Amino acid sequence: MGVVRRRTRRRTMLVAGGVAYAAGRRARRGDEPQDEGDEQEYDAPPPAPPAPAAAAPAEDATSELERLASMHDSGVLSDEEFTAAKAKVLGA
Repeated sequence: MGVVRRRTRRRTMLVAGGVAYAAGRRARRGDEPQDEGDEQEYDAPPPAPPAPAAAAPAEDATSELERLASMHDSGVLSDEEFTAAKAKVLGA
C-alpha cells in the first residue's frame, strides 16, 4: 500500500461523495445524467422587449379630438380640461 497523506484521502472522499450526492439528486428528479466534461448548454437569450409604441396615427388623434370636442360641447369638460387633453393628444 502506497503512502498517501490523510488529508489527500479525505479530500478525495469528499469530492467523490459530492459527485455521488449530485448524481443521486438528478436520478430522483428524473434528469438524465451528464457525462463529465460535457459543457452545459444554455437556453437562447430572452427575446428583446417590444419596441415602444409609435405615435398614434392621425386617424386615432382625429377621433380622439372629436370625442373631446363633443365632451366639451356637452359640458362634461371645462375649457381648461379640454385644452389640457387636446395638448396631450397632440403631443404638445
